[in-house]
Amino acid sequence: MHRKSVPAQEVRALLVGRKLLQGKLLDIEGAVRGILRGFGLKVGATTKPRYAARVRELVAGHPLLERLAEPMLRARDALRTEFAVLHRQLLAIVRDDTTCRRLMTAPGVGVVVAATFTSAVDDPGRFAKSRSVGAHFGLTPRRYQSGERDVTGGISRVGDAMARTALYEAAQSLLTRTVRFSALKRWAMEVAKRRGMQRAKVALARKLATVLHRMWVDGTEFQWGKEPTTAAA
Repeated sequence: MHRKSVPAQEVRALLVGRKLLQGKLLDIEGAVRGILRGFGLKVGATTKPRYAARVRELVAGHPLLERLAEPMLRARDALRTEFAVLHRQLLAIVRDDTTCRRLMTAPGVGVVVAATFTSAVDDPGRFAKSRSVGAHFGLTPRRYQSGERDVTGGISRVGDAMARTALYEAAQSLLTRTVRFSALKRWAMEVAKRRGMQRAKVALARKLATVLHRMWVDGTEFQWGKEPTTAAA
């Protein structure tokens, strides 16, 4: 059993608080949308800065909805302000952390993913093999063997759920948003062709855990690899 260091626990506490405020903020936005939809008023697609103005525009002329919307919008503004405070604190921590900055050279890995991964692992030396990290975070398939039965199921989902989610989100970002070529993305796309996009994201999340740990241990940045050249016709 590994006892996390105080700095890792502090970062983890900050991440939990940040995520809590973010979740409550989204809850309020979703609740307002749901209430207005019941009256045939649709907020629709909008930006975060324009959200409040859009809601006020829709409820104008509806006294009850106006009285209901204003307190919820004030609560939303307060949550946004406090969320920004915690997010700036996280940015400051990552800015001064050499390991986090190094891990962020990997595609799909941003501030939150890097901080979540380093605080969850804490001491990279406790893993003898980098490929063990994915299993530690529950990203390997469950397997049941009994007599002649050998069943492979979904991932085990053991270990740190926050780290597992962060790795999955990083994999999803790498596959769907990252434009620059990398050998890692090419590997994941080949998995997607054989087994489907959903399984490819899980496999890539597991692979990312291995890659990030190895980068941490070796003190190296992400190696993008060479883009394959196509033969001239």
